[in-house]
Amino acid sequence: MRHSAWMGVVTIAMLTPAWAQPADPLDDQQMLGRRLFVQSCGVCHIKVQRTAALYGPALSRESLGGKDEVLREVISSGTPRMPGFRHHFERGEIDAIVAYLKTVPAPQPAASPR
Repeated sequence: MRHSAWMGVVTIAMLTPAWAQPADPLDDQQMLGRRLFVQSCGVCHIKVQRTAALYGPALSRESLGGKDEVLREVISSGTPRMPGFRHHFERGEIDAIVAYLKTVPAPQPAASPR
């Protein structure tokens, strides 16, 4: 990977909100999943600025009921608002993304203004 591309990945990973930071160290599969998630899913599913809106929902271990097979199917086939990634990722890569998402705690609800 070229230096500038690598720095972009590192920058996005560093800007990932605290809720998306797993509490425990990641294993190799989860690390691969995190890298793939940041590179391919982060543009819609990671909020990089406090004022920026997300195009897709914030994802976590609770997304889609926390069901691994449902997560795999949505990543593979997509939804009306999301493209499918079955031609982009191999099965093991989709499994790695699911494994990573299973480490991400659910985002805390936004505090209501007083």
